[in-house]
Amino acid sequence: MRHLIRTIAASALFVSSAAFAAPQMTVDLTLSEITEGQYHRPYVAVWVENTQGQPVKTLSLWVWDEGHKWLKDIRRWWRKAGRDDMSFVDGIASATRPAGHYKIDWDLKDELGKALEPARYTVFIEVVREHGGRDLVRQNIDLAAGDFSVQLPATTETGVIDIRLSGMAR
Repeated sequence: MRHLIRTIAASALFVSSAAFAAPQMTVDLTLSEITEGQYHRPYVAVWVENTQGQPVKTLSLWVWDEGHKWLKDIRRWWRKAGRDDMSFVDGIASATRPAGHYKIDWDLKDELGKALEPARYTVFIEVVREHGGRDLVRQNIDLAAGDFSVQLPATTETGVIDIRLSGMAR
């Protein structure tokens, strides 16, 4: 009997936690393997802007250890979010990544940890390689529209990019 009660309680907890799962956006990003020419790992910035073009949150920033002087090459991100606060940059930057598949999760909160209003935003993915290419990919998202999934076509520097939003109540 006790086992049955524990099983029912655990099941109810699992179902209720799934029903109230926190909203989340996931960006599945693939960095292309480039075999011709001199290859350097790319600098990558993934961030979100509001409809006024103001940065809301930098989700990921991958740079070389000594790469601070090259951050300005991630042009849009640098102008919008990076150049004003180097301590912010130091706090979020991590090492560059080799070609491969990467998952970036976002809890739909801004830089201060405040939940975003259900509105329209734009996700930006900027990939820049020394002696290589530059790609700036953008996708509009509407948090008021509920869950969605979109697949962005491959570019020179990236493979196909999947963006998914889940856990949104309508």
